Amino acid sequence: MNQTTPIQQAKNSSPAMSLDLAIGGMSCASCASAIEKALGNLPEVSMASVNLATEQAHVELSTNINAERILQAVVDAGYEAQIIARHAPRREEPLQGGWHVVFAVMLTLPLVIPMLLDLFGTHVMLPGWLQWLLATPVQFWLGARFYRAGWKALMNRSGNMDLLVAIGTSAAYGLSVYMLMLGEIHFYFEASSAIITLVLLGKWLESRAKRQTTEAIRALQQLKPETARVKHDDTETEIPLEQVVINDLVIVRPGERIAVDGQVVEGKSHVDEALITGESEPVVKETGSRVTGGAVNLDGVLLVRTLAIGAETTLARIIRMVEDAQIAKPEIQRLVDKVSAVFVTVVLVIALITLLAWGIASANWETAIINAVSVLVIACPCALGLATPTAIMAGTGVAARYGILIKDANALELAHKIDDVVFDKTGTLTEGKPSVTATKALDGDDTTLIRHAAAIEHGSAHPLARAVITLAEKRGIVYEPVTEMKDMAGLGLQARLDGRPAYLGNQKWMRQLGIDEALLAGLAQEAASIGRTVSWLAMETDGKLQLKGMLVFGDEIKASAAFAIKRLHELDIGTVLLTGDNQSSAEKVATQLGIEKVLAEQSPATKADAVAALKQQQRLVAMVGDGMNDAPALAVADVSFAMSSGTDVAMHSADVTLMRSDPSLVAGTIDISRKTYRKIKQNLFWAFIYNLVGIPLAAFGLLSPVVAGAAMALSSVSVVTNALTLRYWKPIKILKKRYN
Repeated sequence: MNQTTPIQQAKNSSPAMSLDLAIGGMSCASCASAIEKALGNLPEVSMASVNLATEQAHVELSTNINAERILQAVVDAGYEAQIIARHAPRREEPLQGGWHVVFAVMLTLPLVIPMLLDLFGTHVMLPGWLQWLLATPVQFWLGARFYRAGWKALMNRSGNMDLLVAIGTSAAYGLSVYMLMLGEIHFYFEASSAIITLVLLGKWLESRAKRQTTEAIRALQQLKPETARVKHDDTETEIPLEQVVINDLVIVRPGERIAVDGQVVEGKSHVDEALITGESEPVVKETGSRVTGGAVNLDGVLLVRTLAIGAETTLARIIRMVEDAQIAKPEIQRLVDKVSAVFVTVVLVIALITLLAWGIASANWETAIINAVSVLVIACPCALGLATPTAIMAGTGVAARYGILIKDANALELAHKIDDVVFDKTGTLTEGKPSVTATKALDGDDTTLIRHAAAIEHGSAHPLARAVITLAEKRGIVYEPVTEMKDMAGLGLQARLDGRPAYLGNQKWMRQLGIDEALLAGLAQEAASIGRTVSWLAMETDGKLQLKGMLVFGDEIKASAAFAIKRLHELDIGTVLLTGDNQSSAEKVATQLGIEKVLAEQSPATKADAVAALKQQQRLVAMVGDGMNDAPALAVADVSFAMSSGTDVAMHSADVTLMRSDPSLVAGTIDISRKTYRKIKQNLFWAFIYNLVGIPLAAFGLLSPVVAGAAMALSSVSVVTNALTLRYWKPIKILKKRYN
């Protein structure tokens, strides 16, 4: 990568409060730490995070700064940097280094084969000059990258894996040249060449494996069509997707991907949204249905009115969330960063002690050098740096494939420790499409009761309001919107109707207003006993508030809700129902689903207080909701889940967005979190164990340099490969017959 061109380009770029950089030249966790330190030394930088697995840096700025200074700081630290557009599509870079590995193997095999044959009693040895001839291009041509990177690290008073390899192989090569000049017949050219070859092979395999951790992002990016077929009057024109604007009519034929987020204005079809929501079954879309860009239209022609374009589309937001989660570092990474910052220095000290101890104790400096070389080349800072980010990338990527969007790495890390899950009811455990199942007017005039209720509910977006409006339209009841309408959170609506104060809300509010609901209390109790929700209408008559009647609402419980609760209990997680409904109705739903605890008649503020109270019991609490009134509770919870079918406010407040309106995905999120966290711990264990066991063995002369080099190369590959097993995770298959 050209280091000067990006800086020259940066001179013309506008200052920003955050930057994303593509980093070149990193080889291990020590490199990432060095870059973070270099960026952190700039007074304008408030936070810098470097991800070894993605080879990217995210920089947060406290004040505006010319991007040139940011790039120059990375270059001065000995690495390459280039600004990348925020959330720009990841380009599929060709895998580098394959031919270098092939050449290294071809030159090294003649050196290693005699050593292997010697183990079986066959003594064949190449002449010293031929060994030197084979080893020299490996050392100084194919291994030049280690010298360059190691020298840059030294110039910046830091260390990295390349420095360890450069020093170790140079020592083995130099010792062999010295012995060749003395006329000796025993050399270590095979050790220096084998180490470089194994490291090159390991880095190539590592790069190949790391590429697979980002395949979820690439798969999502490939969903976006490049063109759209737009209809203007009676003319159809195919134009680049970037030229589509809001309210354009886009034609989608069978077999095509839907190009934009929008609403169907004509046509009916089945649509496959599997790669976006994880829903395997095609979904019927007809006039009035919302569609998502990237989904596949299967069998009918749809005419779609564009509602969102560019960065505001659902697909763009999904990609943005997954990328953010993969860039971020969880808490557990901080320990690794501290170790990585001093790792190379500690290894160099141990190698020096090994050299001096063996040389002084045995007076055999040849053995001392070889043992010190083994110490240098078995050290594995790469494995430490890759242990956490590769697991995070694999975990968030596979979760996204099944409709679980995790906002950041900390949410993924916390989710495995959840003790209680708190559920909102309407739209979360129920379908969120209530209908009016009964009306009761005290004066017997149900039509007037519905007219008054519809007038009050006209300006509300609440699901119950939509149910009342739908009923009025179905019965052809005409109503006039009220004035002075006010939403009383957690209680209901108040307004002026026909010049009189009117109140439509729950029983709790009626009691606060001092309204006698005794005449309808029996019917209300009967409705609540079967899980119905009741709204009461009261109006001022002759200067006194009087009850006018009530409306009863029914909302179907989601087919997956009972299974979701059962699955959480199997994971030893407590469940709580937190709702604004009355106690009897809430308890009925909780009993049907098996929920352990009910907190009913809650306002948005008291919902947040209830979640806070659970947290005070030293419990790690998750909240699941979908409405605007859930936002305060979502913000208070340790981990928050929002249904994508809900409001934008809820989704913006949440740590996890569930792309399918399926509560069983909560258990799926906890499951993938536990498995990802387990992989992180496994990776860190193996990364540390390689070093804790390997370095002492090498220092005591129990490992040859070749074996040490193989172990070092294997460590990084094994860590990445272990993380990649997460790609095969699947949430428990939910079948309708299991719900019944």
